Amino acid sequence: MGAMNGTYGTGGASGAGGTSGPDRVRAAPGRTERLAVRTLIPPSAEGPGPGDETVVLAVTGELDHDTAAPLKEALTTHTGPGRRIVVDCAGLRFCDSTGLNVLLRARLRMLADGGRLDLSGLGPPVDRMFEITGALSVFRVYADTAAALADAPAADVPATTPEGS
Repeated sequence: MGAMNGTYGTGGASGAGGTSGPDRVRAAPGRTERLAVRTLIPPSAEGPGPGDETVVLAVTGELDHDTAAPLKEALTTHTGPGRRIVVDCAGLRFCDSTGLNVLLRARLRMLADGGRLDLSGLGPPVDRMFEITGALSVFRVYADTAAALADAPAADVPATTPEGS
C-alpha cells in the first residue's frame, strides 16, 4: 500500500508527515471491544492538489450503535466536493445495522458533493452482512486498500470486484 501519513485522533487529521495523537476509540460501559479509526493520506505522485482528494479510513474493532461515533466524525471531517474516501475494513470484526447506516448515509452525502465512498478488505462476518442486506451492490468493494487506491476515481458506478464478492 505504500507509505501513508496522518492519523485521525482526538486533535483531528494532520497533514503529511505527522500524527495528531492517539487513535480515537469508544467502548460502551462494560464492553472491552472498541472501534478505532485512523486516517491515512496516500502519497500522490504529482503531490497534493484538487485531483488528489483520496483519504483512507482504517477501521478496526466492532462497529455498532455504541461505537459508531468516531467513524461518523471521521466521515464528516473528510467529506467534501470531489473527495473520495476508502474505508479499510480489514480490521473490522463486526458491523451491525447502525454501522451500515453510517456508511450508507456518508455515501449519499459524498455523492451529493460529487465524491465517492468505497470499501476495502471486508472480512467474512462483515462481508456476509453486506451481502444479506444488498449493500454490496451499492458500494464499490475492493479486496484490499492497495486495489482500491490503484483504481482511479471515476463516476460512481456501483461495482464489486471479483475479489470482494
